[in-house]
Amino acid sequence: MDDTRLDKWLWSVRVFKTRAEAAAVCRNGRVQVNGLDAKPGRDVHAGETVTAKVGVVTRTLKVLGHPRSRVAAKQLPEFVQDLTPAAEYERAKQAGIEHMLARERGRGRPTKKDRRDMAHLFGYE
Repeated sequence: MDDTRLDKWLWSVRVFKTRAEAAAVCRNGRVQVNGLDAKPGRDVHAGETVTAKVGVVTRTLKVLGHPRSRVAAKQLPEFVQDLTPAAEYERAKQAGIEHMLARERGRGRPTKKDRRDMAHLFGYE
């Protein structure tokens, strides 16, 4: 088996949780193969570079092989090489922290307790 559909490959190497989600992301233009937008039915070959926007992270992956079906996390190095820069993962971590700190609209300014909790979270005490 030397070629697989893009959506099936993305699902089988655990980039997306479901194949339908992988296909939807491809249709929305958030997946590129070798720098060109790719549809879900495009065949991927070993040696190609796949760039997929997953949440706030833009993951860059190199195709090494094609699994028969979804593989365990321990087997991923046989089929994919992660070329994503560390800065992308750091940006995702930062976005998660900002999401926790975001206040609902109309709640006003933080109270003293809120400020103490934030200081404790960031280690300012």
